[in-house]
Amino acid sequence: MNSPWLACRIRRPDASMRLFCFPHSGGSVGEYVRWADLLPDIEVWGIQLPGRGARAEEAPFTRLHDLVDALVREVDFGTSFAFFGHSLGALVAFETARRLRDLGRAIPDALFLSAAPAPQLPPRGIPASHLDEDGLLAALEPTYGELIHELREDEELRELILPGLRADLLLVESYRHEDRAPLPCSMTVTGGAQDDLTLAELEPWRVHATGPFALHLLPGGHFYLRDPEAKSTLLRLIAEPPSRRNPTP
Repeated sequence: MNSPWLACRIRRPDASMRLFCFPHSGGSVGEYVRWADLLPDIEVWGIQLPGRGARAEEAPFTRLHDLVDALVREVDFGTSFAFFGHSLGALVAFETARRLRDLGRAIPDALFLSAAPAPQLPPRGIPASHLDEDGLLAALEPTYGELIHELREDEELRELILPGLRADLLLVESYRHEDRAPLPCSMTVTGGAQDDLTLAELEPWRVHATGPFALHLLPGGHFYLRDPEAKSTLLRLIAEPPSRRNPTP
């Protein structure tokens, strides 16, 4: 699968699962494709969006449905696969699965959605994409922490990362959820126990899938998956055979 939309660290054509990872706002595929080192039975692919990482020179999308349409037009996911998405990536993964169903194509066997409120809920907070540079950094600091300190200290890094972050905020701010039939797949939702996302915002994801649904809070904040212990638990959940996944009552 050769496409600018895809990155893979270790090819495993005989793997039991192919996992496509959708990065968070402003993120690239690097930290996700490295999961292949810890998931020996899974072929891990990263979804590389325009405007970041190896595609930093390309114009980023600012409308989610335009992004999803371009992605499904360019990428053949195959017939047996799963999606993982963190934060904004969870919303993109979810809408990509729904678009694949609309087109009569194979959908993921499982959705792993991380640190994102259910899409039918009212928007969180106030729009931030229009803010000037200082205002944008201040708005992002509670979520991105140390990265914002680095951006304040490094003008070149700001020029590289902030346009993609601003575009990603527009993806969320312009998104309007449409009620549709649930997807016929399993769904596992995870979040950080110290994130400001609440169970009341994560649990409503369950209406969007007819298969087994599980919800787990793991130690840490919004980027809990960067903590070694929490990441180990998350990857164990992803690697579990479907028959062993314990649904949340």
